[in-house]
Amino acid sequence: AAAAEGGRALPQLSDDIPFRVNWPGTEFSLPTTGVLYKEDNYIIMTTADKEKYKCILPLIASGNEEEEKDYKGPTPGELLEPLFKQSSCSYRIESYWTYEVCHGKHIRQYHEEKETGQKINIQEYYLGNMVIKNPLSEPDQEEKENPKESAKEIPTKNIEGQMTPYYPVEMGNGTPCSLRQNLPRSSTVMYICHPEAKHEILSVAEVTTCEYEVVILTPLLCSHPKYRFRASPVNDIFCQSLPGSPLKPHNLEQLEKQQELMKMPFRRVKEEEMHSTKEEKFSSIHKPVAVGSHQLLTVGTTHISKLTDDQLIKEFLSGSYCFHGGVGWWKYEFCYGKYVHQYHEDKESGKTSVVVGTWNKEEHIEWSRKNAARTYYLREDGTQTVRMVSHFYGNGDVCDLTDKPRQVTVKLKCKESDSPHAVTIYMLEPHSCQYILGVESPVICKILDTADEHGLLSVPS
Repeated sequence: AAAAEGGRALPQLSDDIPFRVNWPGTEFSLPTTGVLYKEDNYIIMTTADKEKYKCILPLIASGNEEEEKDYKGPTPGELLEPLFKQSSCSYRIESYWTYEVCHGKHIRQYHEEKETGQKINIQEYYLGNMVIKNPLSEPDQEEKENPKESAKEIPTKNIEGQMTPYYPVEMGNGTPCSLRQNLPRSSTVMYICHPEAKHEILSVAEVTTCEYEVVILTPLLCSHPKYRFRASPVNDIFCQSLPGSPLKPHNLEQLEKQQELMKMPFRRVKEEEMHSTKEEKFSSIHKPVAVGSHQLLTVGTTHISKLTDDQLIKEFLSGSYCFHGGVGWWKYEFCYGKYVHQYHEDKESGKTSVVVGTWNKEEHIEWSRKNAARTYYLREDGTQTVRMVSHFYGNGDVCDLTDKPRQVTVKLKCKESDSPHAVTIYMLEPHSCQYILGVESPVICKILDTADEHGLLSVPS
């Protein structure tokens, strides 16, 4: 589409303010709440097919400038200090590597493999170590001594289409990198505000050879207005058709029909076939967050029911209590010892479901003979405890890309949380239709040590 000659100049638009085009027809009233609209703030748009539309634009202003200017509270470094003083660590399981960020100390990536017998072989790299004593003091000291410094631009990163401010902490002196003349590996840890987060690692990316970016979600920064979490509202643009033009451009109608058809390539499952009664036990606490790595499909944390621990463990291990998770288009249902489903719910077209994998004990035992079904964590006192178990679920729905059944490795990991009934579920697809489902919860902490040689769990005695 093109703006008509003599049309008004477009305001400065940027990618961090999302817009949505509506086609309301001629009879409609402009909204009176939220973003401000004025009848005369419009442009005339003409499509390639000579269809004409009068598009009314919103008046955009952020409104936070005053609050940010007057802020005299703690610096971002001071806000993050408790995290560094606690010596706490955050973990993320990927398809091969596990990442460990010990805040203010080091970043490590490692892979554990079971060799003959019970010997564990660990392959590990340090992606950065903290060189200075107090990583948070230097930039902040500068800010206080030189007021001009505090006005400097805060760096931002595009997180799910929204430019998000972050506080960087540099970590160097990692494991030497053979691809760069044995220079030490280094990382920038980017702390971003997320009100409900528990200092999770959102993503790890190698931006250039042996230099990494690690994004951490933390609530500690949220009290600083310049780092505050803003659920950016979508700003509507209202395009009314002018006489002789259809309500909505013809080519757009065609494109939307094609997209609708492409969304539904999978078999439908009747509503009653899915255990929809279970879903009322779950309420999402996370804003949907997409991760920089293309392999990661979704991540989200839900709160599971208030059953007693013993009852919940028994029901979970019997497969009658299922974990749900995921955000965005696809959600996931994991029933231990039964199946992993991926599903999408739509008011108009009901529920679409894909079987990602189904449980077969013999198949899993066969798989566990070639793969590490249990990985261990060595305690400081020399004893070892089970850190994670992996289970194989094969024979899912046939994949269009490979003509083979889908399959998934479910990695069950202990994750301590303030809420004893929280579960985090995320899905990776390292190869087409071969998935990894990460399931982390305090509930799992209570049963990991019951794992047998094949990683199978039982009710603690």
